[in-house]
Amino acid sequence: MLQKQCVQYTRAGHQHSSSSLMASSSCRFLSPPLATASSRTLLSSILSTAATSRRRLLLSSTTTTICALAMAASSKSGSASCKVVDSHLHVWASPLQAAGEYPYFPGQEATLRGDVDFLLECMDEAGVDGALIVQPINHMFDHSLVTSVLKKYPSKFIGCCLANPAEDGSGIKQLEHLIVQEKYRAVRFNPNLWPSGQKMTNEVGRSLFAKAGELGAPVGIMVMKGISLYIQEIEELCTDYPATTVIFDHMAFCKPPTNDDEEKVFSSFLNLSRFPQVYVKYSALFRITREAYPYEDTSRLLSRVISSYGANRIMWGSDFPYVVPECGYKGAKEAISHVAGKIAVSSSDLEWILGKTVSQLFQGAWVTP
Repeated sequence: MLQKQCVQYTRAGHQHSSSSLMASSSCRFLSPPLATASSRTLLSSILSTAATSRRRLLLSSTTTTICALAMAASSKSGSASCKVVDSHLHVWASPLQAAGEYPYFPGQEATLRGDVDFLLECMDEAGVDGALIVQPINHMFDHSLVTSVLKKYPSKFIGCCLANPAEDGSGIKQLEHLIVQEKYRAVRFNPNLWPSGQKMTNEVGRSLFAKAGELGAPVGIMVMKGISLYIQEIEELCTDYPATTVIFDHMAFCKPPTNDDEEKVFSSFLNLSRFPQVYVKYSALFRITREAYPYEDTSRLLSRVISSYGANRIMWGSDFPYVVPECGYKGAKEAISHVAGKIAVSSSDLEWILGKTVSQLFQGAWVTP
């Protein structure tokens, strides 16, 4: 990006300096009225050579100066708010850990490598500074593994716990404990975990949603079966509890519309931007595309979401480790800039999406002590 900016500025400077030099030449070196044709030819040749040399010198000087200024500005802006932050990933136990202190939930044994050591390697390679870890289904409501990671790397990770919608209401106290005592910063609602026939707007769901708002913890909603099934519940919760921030995982699982019904669903998702407390994760692109990597068709989704929500309510997420066999972790990050380039997303908006939005939403996170 910086190199492109330097080239653009250089070209502009080149054009400007050329016209200035030509004007200067015509003012200073007007040939005398009685000059011979040969002298005028010689003078023209000298002027042309001098102008070319000066243009080259000015071009070189302009390029060096502008690049230096841009690099200095970039360096000055490299504060915590400009870090690259992954808003959505998971970690779970290694096979050795699962055999001991951190067992998998029965029936949810991991088939991919998802330990924190592997994650750190991937983040380092991709140049990602921090992340929000979402409690994985592999450990269900046992948060001990993720909690251990958060305590070991407090400046690298913050946590999103998993809401337990048990009918006895025990999940409400668990939520408060995880946020207040264990310092989790968000909570995930998975409507598939609600008791059969129950909605997120039942008594327990409302209590969990209200408690999250009271504690300042955004609610991440995963509508894997499609947002159309839950749109009324979500609108009801957002209307009744405006203090609770909502984040849609994976663009609410909306793919680029291909027919009127899909367009209607996507439009209903965009219409939720009328609630100022609603944010969007442009995450897990492999889940919301109809194409192979680098998922260029998601540019249509991103363009419309930016128009409706604004880049300052959108955040990138990888969905590690599920993304690794799809395109690799580094590839997931690089796809964002590639797709953004297809719709001319500004560098400022891209900065919001790659880290500034999530950093401002979770104040004080990812700050090196």
